[in-house]
Amino acid sequence: MDIRTKLIAAAERVFDRHGFTATGMDRLTEAAGLSSRTLYKHAGSKTALIAAVLTERDRRFMQRLEVESVDALFAALEDWIAAEGARGCLFLRAAGETGGDTPEIAERVAAHKEAFRARIAAIVARETGREDAALAEQILVLFEGATAAASYRGAAAVKAARTAAAVLVAGARR
Repeated sequence: MDIRTKLIAAAERVFDRHGFTATGMDRLTEAAGLSSRTLYKHAGSKTALIAAVLTERDRRFMQRLEVESVDALFAALEDWIAAEGARGCLFLRAAGETGGDTPEIAERVAAHKEAFRARIAAIVARETGREDAALAEQILVLFEGATAAASYRGAAAVKAARTAAAVLVAGARR
């Protein structure tokens, strides 16, 4: 693993666990096992590192959502939470902690959320045989809600959202 990849992976773990604003560069250098000079050489700044972490998180998360059905979408969320933990959406946390005032971060969050919305719309269209913006929005809200609620309700939140999504999809097929 190259230094930048190692740094981004360590930063993602630390940011996910402790937050963006509460994490100092000293904690990041320790987690990555790098000197501060090496960290700045490969990251540039904390903002640039956050943006790189969000880019990598987007890649990994969207890869998991390469599924064919709404049910599989929620199964992917269950798998994600089992592997990554349930601390809510890292993108929404980044937006919340930075107030949306940091362009590099705001752009990554907006791009991720738009790609996520489009992925859900495509899955809904594939499963129902037609575009259905209202159903896609409902599935998106269930997914986002389950992601947030899993932080305090555990996997049961995803199971409940998955069941509700199945009811919505079945209704759309009639």
